[in-house]
Amino acid sequence: GKLGDLFGRKYVMLAAVTIFTLGSIACGLAVSMNTLIAARVLQGLGGGGIMVSIFSINADLFEPRERARYQSYSSLVLMASGAVGPVLGGTMSDLFGWRSIFLINIPIGIAVLTGLFFFLPYRRPTRRPTIDYAGALLLAAAVTCVVLLGDGAELFGSLFSLGSLAIVVLGAVCAATWVFVERRAPEPIVPLTLFRNPTFSLMLVISLASGAVGIGMVNYFALYLQTTTGLTPSIAGMLFIMLTGGIVCGSLTAGRLISRSGRYKPFAILSASLTVMSLLIFTQIQPGTPLYIICAIMALHGIGIGFGQQVPIVAVQNIAARGDVGAATGAVTLSRMGGASIAISIYGAIIAAGLARGTTAIPGIDDIEKLTPLVLSTLPEATRQLVAESYTAAFLPLFLTAGGIALIALIAAISLKAVRLPQKPV
Repeated sequence: GKLGDLFGRKYVMLAAVTIFTLGSIACGLAVSMNTLIAARVLQGLGGGGIMVSIFSINADLFEPRERARYQSYSSLVLMASGAVGPVLGGTMSDLFGWRSIFLINIPIGIAVLTGLFFFLPYRRPTRRPTIDYAGALLLAAAVTCVVLLGDGAELFGSLFSLGSLAIVVLGAVCAATWVFVERRAPEPIVPLTLFRNPTFSLMLVISLASGAVGIGMVNYFALYLQTTTGLTPSIAGMLFIMLTGGIVCGSLTAGRLISRSGRYKPFAILSASLTVMSLLIFTQIQPGTPLYIICAIMALHGIGIGFGQQVPIVAVQNIAARGDVGAATGAVTLSRMGGASIAISIYGAIIAAGLARGTTAIPGIDDIEKLTPLVLSTLPEATRQLVAESYTAAFLPLFLTAGGIALIALIAAISLKAVRLPQKPV
């Protein structure tokens, strides 16, 4: 995001796509799990640059009100890709082997690079580029410490172990040093002046919560459906059409209405309210609940996420100076993905603790967490019912935790100033 502010979006986007494509090649040629993980890091660097650049480019090309509509189109493509990708990847893995799911990005990457090179206009910044290497490394280290702390119980045995406490201290030192460095950097990776506007801080909170309940919950919904309803992975995946469809409908509707009215606060409030409502309803679901009811709740959850999908990006781009749009967009994206990473760790710990309490009540099950859908389908009906009840009880605190996170987002949304986006470029 910051590099786009300094050097222009076009060449940063070209570089990001190139890195992602090279990372995909490295993944496809990996000779071990360790080399595959290393290649995924490279691929992730490019993917992160692509996601931020997409929304920053929209800010360059369109007026503040129009951005909401075009951001919704970008979000639509991202959501559709997220829904189609796993299905397509599974099919390609079966037909052509797992390497094909990475190597397919080569022709796609070449096509994208060609289109960007010829069609994306280049706006050269007037400022002198100065890269804040220290700020970038310190921010990355601080965020990494937070994510590691979320896994502290598994990594170090306890959240209060010496390892966990060392991570807390290291993260605090990195964060404090980052603030010190950013105050003196000529081109800080996240300008601290952005925090003078309370809207920026509130949007970071909303984005963090959005990642936690919108992205972080995805894998756990799949686990929930397979263990409590007995659905196969493929059928459970089909139910995600309701979630994805809700996100698409909510995102497109909100994008058009924000573009027409110029107001984003009502959609932030509506998004958080629907998310809280859907998660609380999930706490009432019991084994044997009809699938159409579960589908309706997932659609409601998706609509709630969709309504708030582009609100943080539109809001921070509106308050940021033109030269800081990329940095502000990057901060929002980072908070969303960071929220997802932290929440995934927290949710996993909640499920593990809940299952540990209920395992002894199920005869013949040594380790309930190792039950695959295939093994589960071969168990007697009475045992499957006990497993479903155990998972339902384990998921109750998870849904309440996610609902609490969404409630924090609702409070932040209510606290926003009621502003109206200008119709002309700022």
